[in-house]
Amino acid sequence: SGTDEHGLKIQQAAAAAAMSPLQLCAQVSGLFRQALTQAAISFTDFIRTSEPRHQRAVQHFWAALRDCGALYKGSYQGWYCTSEECFLPESQLVDHRDAQGRMCKVSLETGHQVHWTKEENYMFRLSEFQEPLQKWLRDNPHVISPVPFYQQVLHWLEEDLPDLSVSRERSRLQWGIPVPSDSTQTIYVWVDALVNYLSVVGYPETHSEWWPAAHHVVGKDILKFHAVYWPALLMAAGLAPPERIYVHSHWTVQGKKMSKSLGNVIDPVSCFGQYTVDGFRYFLLRQGVPEWDCDYYDEKVVKLVNSELADALGGLLNRSTALSINPSNTYPYFSESCFPKISDYDRTQALGKASAEDYELVASVASLPLRVTSYFEGFQIYKALECIALCVRETNGFFQRHRPWKLEQKDPAEKLWLDTIIHVTLECLRVYGILLQPVIPNIADKLLSRLAVEPEERSLSSLTFLPRYNGKPCPFEGRQLGPDTGILFHRLEKSRQSQMKNKRL
Repeated sequence: SGTDEHGLKIQQAAAAAAMSPLQLCAQVSGLFRQALTQAAISFTDFIRTSEPRHQRAVQHFWAALRDCGALYKGSYQGWYCTSEECFLPESQLVDHRDAQGRMCKVSLETGHQVHWTKEENYMFRLSEFQEPLQKWLRDNPHVISPVPFYQQVLHWLEEDLPDLSVSRERSRLQWGIPVPSDSTQTIYVWVDALVNYLSVVGYPETHSEWWPAAHHVVGKDILKFHAVYWPALLMAAGLAPPERIYVHSHWTVQGKKMSKSLGNVIDPVSCFGQYTVDGFRYFLLRQGVPEWDCDYYDEKVVKLVNSELADALGGLLNRSTALSINPSNTYPYFSESCFPKISDYDRTQALGKASAEDYELVASVASLPLRVTSYFEGFQIYKALECIALCVRETNGFFQRHRPWKLEQKDPAEKLWLDTIIHVTLECLRVYGILLQPVIPNIADKLLSRLAVEPEERSLSSLTFLPRYNGKPCPFEGRQLGPDTGILFHRLEKSRQSQMKNKRL
């Protein structure tokens, strides 16, 4: 992770705050780093574009572009948006009346004002890479996902692809990396920022160990920079384009994009305190759909986490580990006579106590790790969580259907079936806990600790569901369950909902 710190927008913000750009960036990057820690998001490196290692990488990359003839100096003019740090064509602009009643032009997508700019810059021969980019996409149809964004990039490449201005006059933009051998120019912030992907893996000395195994996760508003400009720049510099680009849409509030001017920006740090870190992470990943924008409102968070974390998952754990049905507080034994392995669900009642629905549950949970892994790898996190939530509901149905609290523990036959019901339920919970670790790490840890699953037994690679059903030994049978019998996730009560007015930035 890291922060992109150069550009005219930062330069102007620092001046308005009576700070140097470096002071402002140090302050803001510290807040971002702190937010990542609070959100339980780990990172192997936090790189800032103001660091010397990045500046060296950018200057080396620029030299590679220059030496291959991909750069030339020319006059450029157009509508420049300082907020977005880019030139916008007329087709992306609309006339607007500002606060003083004067007519101006603004970005059609963001509403930010643009200004007519004319200056001498270095240009990148982007037009020469139109066919190589088209071939790259045709040869790699899965490089950009979801599919609508792949199709969007193909559409862009069917239109004219003008050369790209890749520097700014130093007299106007001082806060940036100077163009090598030309003190009058500053490298364009987006070229600078994109090279950060290389800087962090040791470019130009040690990057080959990691590149081109690059998977980018980007917002749809910066897709052109990552899927058109960046691959072309890499090709020109003799490097391979990224292997995958995962694109996501935006969270909106009442159908509108979040912005400071509208006062509708949701502060995630505030939400951590309101819904817990795990609760808010779960909501965002469960409800966020990459293909289209999703609308945010507080009541939706409360309803979802109460239903799926507190009631469905937490309730199932509490009921299945209750001392009233498991007074020994151990992981019960599985009975093959009660739940024999069969291939014909219609013969279940003749062979044991399990029903056809029970066998369908076992089959569904057995296939769950593979399905979830596939969705995770495809950046379809919401589909993975949807699958898990469905299985949790089905497991609750299994537990409720057989009413283990009604079984007589002193009757040997009923005790076998009681233990088997609990065993199957705990096995399902163990699978859910392991699969949910990347999403709700604190809740997953609490759940697995309650089931007495040791840290070395929590990896996906070693996950085996219901081994006794398949005639293999189960290492958990007879093991004492964890001592924490508290509530897995406390419900967010209605009385608190009225107090949940998000802090607006």
